[in-house]
Formats: sequence, structure tokens, C-alpha cells
Amino acid sequence: MGHFGDFQHEIYADDGEGLPISYDGLEQAAKAAMTPQSFAFVAGAAGTERTARANLSAFDRWRLVPRVLRDVSERDLSTTLFGTPMAAPVLLAPVGLNSIVHDDAESAPAAAAAALGLVHVVSTASTTPLEKIASAEPEGRRWFQLYWPRTDELAKSLVTRAERAGYQAIVLTVDTCAVSWRPRDLAYRNLPFHTGQGIGNYLTDPVFRAGLAEPPESSEDALRAAIGEWSRQFGNPTLTFADLARLKSWTSLPVVVKGICHAEDARAVLDAGADGIIVSNHGGRQVDGARAALDCLPDVVAAVSGRVPVLFDSGIRCGADILVALALGASAVLVGRHWVYGLGVGGRRGVEHAMRCLLAEFDLMLALSGYARPAQLDRTSVVRES
Repeated sequence: MGHFGDFQHEIYADDGEGLPISYDGLEQAAKAAMTPQSFAFVAGAAGTERTARANLSAFDRWRLVPRVLRDVSERDLSTTLFGTPMAAPVLLAPVGLNSIVHDDAESAPAAAAAALGLVHVVSTASTTPLEKIASAEPEGRRWFQLYWPRTDELAKSLVTRAERAGYQAIVLTVDTCAVSWRPRDLAYRNLPFHTGQGIGNYLTDPVFRAGLAEPPESSEDALRAAIGEWSRQFGNPTLTFADLARLKSWTSLPVVVKGICHAEDARAVLDAGADGIIVSNHGGRQVDGARAALDCLPDVVAAVSGRVPVLFDSGIRCGADILVALALGASAVLVGRHWVYGLGVGGRRGVEHAMRCLLAEFDLMLALSGYARPAQLDRTSVVRES
């Protein structure tokens, strides 16, 4: 049986000039391939981008402590979360607006994830409707990420559509009641939603369409009206922990709450019925000056105390980072910009390449650290250094 790490042999055997291998290489290649506005949207973060930088520097404070002379000849990275089997504890994080990165938009990460046996978390803000993504890759493993709109009927409709289309979990993002202050996008006067990108799930939703005024005279007027209604709907600052019970009543799917950084919030969402938690600060894209997500992870894991799985995102750049997050208590990690840069460089091939590189490095670092399965990692696998 092969291992993800075997991918390095394919790379060494490639006589041609292949795709970039490292995160930094993918980022630079994507910058060259994408428009300046699109790259700024993907790469940018809130305010001075201190939080995005803190997410990276937090990993520098942790060091793996390799173990030796332990049989790692047969490794198994697979796991199951919320009833969803996956080839590795690495998910494609929800990232909207894929259409500004590549013409293949959401179909590319869906196909790449299906080929690798990974979970693709599809964003509410996809340009491609969720049903079309599901039908294009019927064997794929998909969760649906929900930005709860201001109208509950619309939120319920989106969740119902996702369950009907075969999605296996709902990921409720709770750190985005509004779009943050993002200087890179503001400098370009660029919010792609205002051109109709990223609203495919709204345009195809019966509740959303019913809320529009009488059909306008032209298609341009229709799109303008839809964008206006999207602007009114996006972001719901009225939500509280109590609203989780209503979401749970709308679906039989597990509900995973994404955007938790405080131990008290973790306890509160569990008491409200959440089936899982994702520790995340949205990759630094929401609160400037916030604590690094990795620094929040141990406190949340301790607060949860094994009641539900805790996942993690924000700042993963390499295989060693995955090991650190898992050692600190995460059941799995989500990566975003990593695969989006692959999308920008080469569509589906780029996404698959980026993820295969990351999985290969993870597999090899796991073995070289003395572990055959991710579940063997624990707090003794790492040490914090000043």
C-alpha cells in the first residue's frame, strides 16, 4: 500500500518544469497568474494584518520532539469525523468567490478533493450553486458552510438544500456578522460580490428569489436588484448562542461551529447543542490584532474536554504545522489559501498538486517524528519554546 509521501518520487522523476512545491512558491505563482485585485482579495487580511502574521509566528513557538526506532513502515492517515470518512485529517476550508481566481471556480476544488478522498467544505459564497457542485462530483465528500443571513427563512432554505444535495455536515461560521476593514480590497475599491460573483447560492434559492421585487425590465437590472438584496441579507449581527437550537431543528446533519477562539464561547456553543468546533480567526481576515488561532487552541481543547471534536484552521503552511495542531488537540485541520493559490496557478490540477504536496509532507513528517497514525500525536509530541 502506498503512502502520501510517495508523491515526492513522482516529483523527482518529473524532468519538466512542474508546479511550485512550497506554499511560498504557490503564492508567488498565483500572484503572477491572478489579477492584482483578485490576489489582494485572497492574500489580504484585516487592518494592519497583524493577526495574519501572528497566526504564522505562533507556530514558531512550538517544536516537534521526534521519536526514533518505532515501526512506521505502515502508516494510515485516514480518519472519520461526524460520520464522514476522509483519507487524512486535512480538509479544504470554505473559501468563497473561487470564480475570481480561476474560471473553473468551485468545480476544481470539488474534483480535487474527491480524487484525494478529502472533504471539501463548500462556502455559502460560492459562485457555483451548491447542487451543481454536488452533482458534478457525486462521490465527493462535502460539508456546507453557512453564513447565516438576516432572514431565517433564507438560512433554513440554504441548509435544507445542502442536506437534500447530499452534504454531510453544516459548518456555521460565527465570526463574520459583517465584512471587516480590509485595506487591500478598499484600495482597489474591490468587493467582488458587487459584480455578482459569489452569490450563486442566493440567485438559485427560492426564498431569496421570492424576496426580490417584480422582475425588472433588463437582466442587468435584475442582477443589480439581486446584488442589493444580497447586501441586505449578508451578515447577521443579531445571532446569539440560542439560535443554534433553531439551526439544529432545521437539519439532521451535524452542526460544526467555526470561528471559536475563547474557551467560554466553546462551552456556550456546546451547551447550545453544537456537534463540533473549529478554532479559527478566519485566517486573520476579520479582527485585526486578535490572538493567533494556534494560541487559542489549547484553551478551547481544555474547555471542551473531549465532549466533541475540535478542528483548527488559520496559519497552516506546511506538514509540520499540521502535526503541531494535532498534537495540541485538534482532530483535523482546514487549509484555505494553500489550495486557493493552487487553483490560481493551475485550476483543478493546481489544487490537487498543492494538496498532494501538503499531504506528502505531513505523511513524511509524521513518520520521521515516529508516528504511524495521526491519533498517536499528543501533547508530549511537541514542546513550547520561548
